[in-house]
Amino acid sequence: MVITKDEERNIAACLESLRWVDELIVVDAESRDRTAAIARQYTDRVFVRPWPGYGPQKNFGFEQATADWLLVVDADERVTEPLCEEIRRRLAEGPSGEIGGFEVPRRNFFYGRWIRGGGIYPDYQLRLFRRSAGRYDDVLLHERLHLTGRIERLTQPLDHYSMPGIREHVRKMARYTTLGAREKLKSRRGISWLDLAGNHLGTILKTYLLRGGYRDGVHGVIVALFAGMHTFVKYAKAVEMSQAEAERHRTEGR
Repeated sequence: MVITKDEERNIAACLESLRWVDELIVVDAESRDRTAAIARQYTDRVFVRPWPGYGPQKNFGFEQATADWLLVVDADERVTEPLCEEIRRRLAEGPSGEIGGFEVPRRNFFYGRWIRGGGIYPDYQLRLFRRSAGRYDDVLLHERLHLTGRIERLTQPLDHYSMPGIREHVRKMARYTTLGAREKLKSRRGISWLDLAGNHLGTILKTYLLRGGYRDGVHGVIVALFAGMHTFVKYAKAVEMSQAEAERHRTEGR
């Protein structure tokens, strides 16, 4: 099951890596490009509907499925041949009824290079699971799959081409920091100067030094600085949003 929005650059390669599955479901959020048309070249189970959020969109896809086991893949991800073989083998063996799902190690590629440090690998993702065992929550960003049953890990990688270049990285950061700021304000009212400065610098140091980002050379430097920038912009947007909300309340109270 794949959810999409304006992914004509990625969707064909993604679905090509999934030709081996028994049932392929694509849920498209009213793309303005050729995403849905390209997807229909691979499957007739393409559903176009408004965007309700990450979790609800994926849960809708679950409801369209008939298979016992689901594999969730993003449009910018590719199922490698070794991972395909491992999944087919594990499911053919008949997993114990206690197992609800499997985490998959993910290789993240930034600017054409697999990033091994910075805490980015192996980046385990819970993507293969029993259809009846779980549902996603409805947070704005980084939705979580709430699963019943034991979770085991596969060994072969899922490849993730999230950041092909700096331009795409900046564009994604702009979108994700807005969602992250809104989600942050759900759990706290105010953001201090220490949040802005401390989390920004702490993220850079943690990514580059503690998590081994230095092992990736100049790519590691770029990734660490972007990670810190992401944290700073998220908190700065949260400050802006909270101030705008406070001003709105003051205006309404007059």
